Amino acid sequence: MTKIMTGALMTVLPLLVLTVLLAGAQEENPSPSKKDNSVYAELAKAPKKALARRNPLEVDPDAVAAGAKLFALHCAECHGEMAEGGRKAPSLLADPVQQATPRTLFWILTNGVVRRGMPVWSKLPEPQRWQIVSYVKSLTPAGKPPK
Repeated sequence: MTKIMTGALMTVLPLLVLTVLLAGAQEENPSPSKKDNSVYAELAKAPKKALARRNPLEVDPDAVAAGAKLFALHCAECHGEMAEGGRKAPSLLADPVQQATPRTLFWILTNGVVRRGMPVWSKLPEPQRWQIVSYVKSLTPAGKPPK
């Protein structure tokens, strides 16, 4: 009888210790209870590979004006004529967008946010996507004076 109890104790004791350790680890590193459901959450999802790209038009003086025309043609319907946002899409003047890198915006523009209604613009030629990014980055953020 003693051998049976010792064997059972040797089997149960490691499981009990493991359970206590796992419970302690969960308290120290609680999992996030909520996902970031903000309309700007996608900005944080750009992969590192995409973030390594540079805007080849960042020094092109005509990129902003060309981007403004493309924005009016492809983006204003949802984001508003002045990029202020609307019922279909968020403001591009908001801090999360204006603080995002041009590479991040290029990635969002290329891949879209389909589940939120933003189409994929990968068929738009790459230089035109960079022009739109240049235009968006030239905008005055909400609540701040012009540059």
